[in-house]
Amino acid sequence: MASEANDLEAEAAEQWQLVNTPLGEMWSGRTRYAAAMFFFKRGEMNAETLEVYRICARLDAENPLSIILDRGVGKDWLKRMGFE
Repeated sequence: MASEANDLEAEAAEQWQLVNTPLGEMWSGRTRYAAAMFFFKRGEMNAETLEVYRICARLDAENPLSIILDRGVGKDWLKRMGFE
């Protein structure tokens, strides 16, 4: 069980790095969206926030956090990301 918990923690840490992939890097929008899906499936992100990541998936230079803030849909997620 401890090993399984460690695996889940390691996976979450890796996905956290991916959701924070720098803007403008090739395929970064898709990378952030895939990681956002991970957090959505874990119940750590709402559907409206995930939708913003989906929209931004093909826009590598677009900051989904700015759009989330503008839409007012993911206050908890913005706080977790340190974007308020």
